[in-house]
Amino acid sequence: MFTAIFGSIELGLIYGIMALGVYLSFRVLNFPDLTVDGSFVTGGAVAAIMIVSGYSAIVATIAALIAGFIAGCITGTLHAKGKINPLLSGILMMTALYSINLRIMDNSPNISLMNDNTIISMFSDFWASLPIDGWVNGALAAVGIPFAPSTWSVLFLAILIVVLVKAFTDYFLKTEVGLALRATGDNPDMIRSLSANTDRLKILGVGISNSFVALSGAVVTQYSSFVDVNMGIGMIIIGLASVIIGEALFGKGSVFKITLAVICGAVIYRMVVALALRVDFLETGDMQLITAVIVVGALVIPKLLENQRERRRKSRKARQLKQEFEGGSGSATSKSDL
Repeated sequence: MFTAIFGSIELGLIYGIMALGVYLSFRVLNFPDLTVDGSFVTGGAVAAIMIVSGYSAIVATIAALIAGFIAGCITGTLHAKGKINPLLSGILMMTALYSINLRIMDNSPNISLMNDNTIISMFSDFWASLPIDGWVNGALAAVGIPFAPSTWSVLFLAILIVVLVKAFTDYFLKTEVGLALRATGDNPDMIRSLSANTDRLKILGVGISNSFVALSGAVVTQYSSFVDVNMGIGMIIIGLASVIIGEALFGKGSVFKITLAVICGAVIYRMVVALALRVDFLETGDMQLITAVIVVGALVIPKLLENQRERRRKSRKARQLKQEFEGGSGSATSKSDL
């Protein structure tokens, strides 16, 4: 149980990078971008092919980020300059990326990184020279927690990467360009009347969104030492689930709060999936079904709770008015008696 939860936290943090990208396109830009399913694989494919070709894992990861940015910019250009519906632009790019990803992977449906150096293995080797694992495991044993993972390096690296991406997102959305981007998503006509170029802002926003998605794909590939051309199926739903769960549990507010909520939503989503897969009658192939149920629950349950709160509020208000009316009638009766 502890091992499954620990692994889901590691994966949740890595998928949190992808969730931040989905948040940028869906919530900030109000752009339903389905490129995510393709750009996630693009990130993994670029990183994998460069690593097996002998490039540094760090260079390969940066190249994956750039490839995702280019894919997003093409989607944005199809919509902004080609005047294609945003949904259709994403579908077209996602379809094209399937063939492009196969080309990147040298027409192989999957690539293994079992015998190659990745950022995960490189950081784990560095981490092994530090005494931190012993300190943390000793502290857990001292407080009576019998869980001791083989290494804390992956968790620390995932936290480091996701914090860097979150810090960049928080900073960017508060810059002049970031504020214009947010205004473009809220009211494009208003920001256009202020002489802002909304087309460029949309292209930039979708590009940054997909660069985060590709970065997540590159790190997931190196985490699992494996990339498959079909591993992007359903990524957009996972990203949306993370955003919705985060907003439902932690609410909306400042940029710092909402980006933190999105990351926490991604971790909670992974933990829920890990716990659900421990149910006897559920199998790994039920992953998409579990995801759909989680998303439906995250969408419906907050509305049901809000409706219930609203009914209670109205009932409480009606009782107060009734008490005030009865009190007023009583005093009126007393005055008439006088």
